[in-house]
Amino acid sequence: MLRLLPILLAVVMGLVMYTVSARRLRHALNAQSTALTDPALLAHCAVFQRELGLKSLPVRVYEVEMLNGLAAPDGRVFITRGFMNALKAGTYTSAELASVIAHELGHVGLGHARRRMVDFSAQNALRTTLMLLVGRFLPYIGIYVVNFLISLIAARLSRQDEFEADSFATALMLRSGLGIGPQISLFEKLGKKSGMAAPAWLLSHPKADQRIAAIREIARQG
Repeated sequence: MLRLLPILLAVVMGLVMYTVSARRLRHALNAQSTALTDPALLAHCAVFQRELGLKSLPVRVYEVEMLNGLAAPDGRVFITRGFMNALKAGTYTSAELASVIAHELGHVGLGHARRRMVDFSAQNALRTTLMLLVGRFLPYIGIYVVNFLISLIAARLSRQDEFEADSFATALMLRSGLGIGPQISLFEKLGKKSGMAAPAWLLSHPKADQRIAAIREIARQG
């Protein structure tokens, strides 16, 4: 039992750290978000709400300048002010931003927030276990090797979540009559903007061309 104590403590610490992080995020979102007022986006959200059979669909604007969408652990969906400003400037269309919202609804509907909590705790336990083992053979660099391996696992799991949320969004966009065009054009624009050169296996999000190919395949299969 004593041998398992460090691993059990790592699981508990993972749960505590995730809970504290989620609480801080909730407070930040409450303090720095406003109601979505764009008529075109609200119309798209109303269609999503009807297609998903939801009583309400709370989408808010997170007042930060980055281009991003966010699914909060409590089920709320946010789109950033950066995206809204880009919409106003004509850089992105309302249908493209609707695809962002559909993607975040995928994270909510598929329970990714709960999965991330479990994954984070499991990764914390695995890190502790590997450090106990690897530390015996690589006493000085073992911690770096273990952290690198854990980062690879975390990135792979995150990419899996993103592909799943994309698939959910594709189905919702098709059912809503928007089609996959806005999803594809969004990722084409974001792909050009990011210009990421890191290997795919190091990234927490799939590359744009991979996401586009997956979306087209889902649409092709019907």
